[in-house]
Amino acid sequence: MATDRLQFHEMGIDDRILKALADLGWAQPTLIQEKAIPLALEGKDILARARTGSGKTAAYAVPVIQRILTSKQNVREQAVRVLILVPTKELGQQVQAMIRQLTAYCARDVRVADISGKADLSAQRPILMEKPDVVVGTPSRVLAHLSAQSLDLQASLETLVIDEADLLFSFGFEADLKSLLCHLPKIYQSFLMSATLSEDVQALKELLLHNPVILKLQGSQLPDSSQLQQYSVQCEEEDKFLLIYTLLKLHLVQGKTLVFVGAVERCYRLKLFLEQFSIPTCVLNSELPVHSRCHIITQFNQGFYDYIIATDEQVLADPTTTAQAAEGKGKKKKKKNAGRAKDKEYGVSRGIDFQNVSNVINFDFPTTVESYIHRVGRTARADNPGTALTFISHTELPLLAEVEDALIGDNTECALKPYGFKMEEIEGFRYRCRDAMRSVTKQAVREARLKEIKQELLNSEKLKTYFEDNPRDLQLLRHDKDLHPAVIKPHLKNVPEYLIPPTLRGVANPMSGRKRRRREKPKPDGVVKTTFKKDFRGKNPLKSFHYTGGRSRGGKAGKS
Repeated sequence: MATDRLQFHEMGIDDRILKALADLGWAQPTLIQEKAIPLALEGKDILARARTGSGKTAAYAVPVIQRILTSKQNVREQAVRVLILVPTKELGQQVQAMIRQLTAYCARDVRVADISGKADLSAQRPILMEKPDVVVGTPSRVLAHLSAQSLDLQASLETLVIDEADLLFSFGFEADLKSLLCHLPKIYQSFLMSATLSEDVQALKELLLHNPVILKLQGSQLPDSSQLQQYSVQCEEEDKFLLIYTLLKLHLVQGKTLVFVGAVERCYRLKLFLEQFSIPTCVLNSELPVHSRCHIITQFNQGFYDYIIATDEQVLADPTTTAQAAEGKGKKKKKKNAGRAKDKEYGVSRGIDFQNVSNVINFDFPTTVESYIHRVGRTARADNPGTALTFISHTELPLLAEVEDALIGDNTECALKPYGFKMEEIEGFRYRCRDAMRSVTKQAVREARLKEIKQELLNSEKLKTYFEDNPRDLQLLRHDKDLHPAVIKPHLKNVPEYLIPPTLRGVANPMSGRKRRRREKPKPDGVVKTTFKKDFRGKNPLKSFHYTGGRSRGGKAGKS
């Protein structure tokens, strides 16, 4: 029962932290916070497995802040007491933001610095010279500062935290982590936080932890079907574009949606395709500057955009190649077929705190079980409901079987259910999709990719100082504008009523809510009558299709 659970005020936490927790609206701790915070305050090393969205960040941040406040009651000398290692720059920024929220009433006593960004080492040196209490960074960046002697941990480090520990090895940080060890003192408290307990995490445990308490708080890595509904639909390449068009243009998918693809080129191909139908989307991938990526995520969380098309590239990329690309800033070797430098410390499917995501659509099937779990983990966070829909071709059925075996092994309630789409009902849209695809040529995709990168570099670098002085103008900077390298065909913008299948006419809204409201004439009393989506709020976002049971065959089974 909720009354039996340990509350924040019963944990011996400083009143200033409790006040910040109240401001965040956290009435009671999550399971990982309830178990981990008291153990951490006792000085125990902790290895915690808890699924994404369970509150892992606060589970280590609260005891870290409490320990700093306690230390400063006796020793006022400023020093780097805590090191938090993260696999990506985006996660680094979010960890810093969380700690700043938790230290809102003790900011003078607890200072935090995020050094995971792409700024030059010389630009970050003055920040580290002030000896912030908490340093957040990626292993490679922290090691660079240690080597440059702008950071010293031997004399003062009290706590080491590794967040998303299972990702560090897959991002190619194994050598950096081992090199870091010689810069640490002999005695320190350690936390390893992870969504999975892989062999790599077990190796880290042996390297860094001393008699740790191991917390395995959720048997399943994903919520059960009462919170997260997972569906798969078998369709080939052309049908993928037909389905995504139908779902988004007719607003059959409601709420904020992440669409995952397998490569950067696919990002822009899908964006240009949807542009043909006036469906605005943002693109998120490793080629964009880190400031732009973080700004896109912030605005998405604030409700500026409904759709983000994201790549999940760490599974596909060769770490050595991406590392060389990231490090080769001053040595630009031009090769005929050389790709643009990608950021090896980029990751969207993991760690990033996307807020209130209603749906995840796997447009391209993930290449591993872990990747599937991490992608789908972006929705149904905390106690919020979510839906995941995965497109799968006949060649990917063995991968689907692997995912299903892994999920059912954890919990039978986590299995994917096949969705039966009556494809013949949306055949009328196929010619429109083919018409749009003819405009999305390889040349158009290349031009769009180049234009987007140039545009975002301008936004990220040239305007950075201006936006620091004029933060309100930053809100006006949008990332979902049309790229328009392809020929836009105006007739594709609107959906003729006769093309909408009869079974969908009651629920489909091909016009946006904004346009529909604009056309409504106010009543004499000045009240505008709005009926847009009124009857469908709170229901399954994929509301127009019904689960039919059994595996779908080529998208022909079932009925809308």
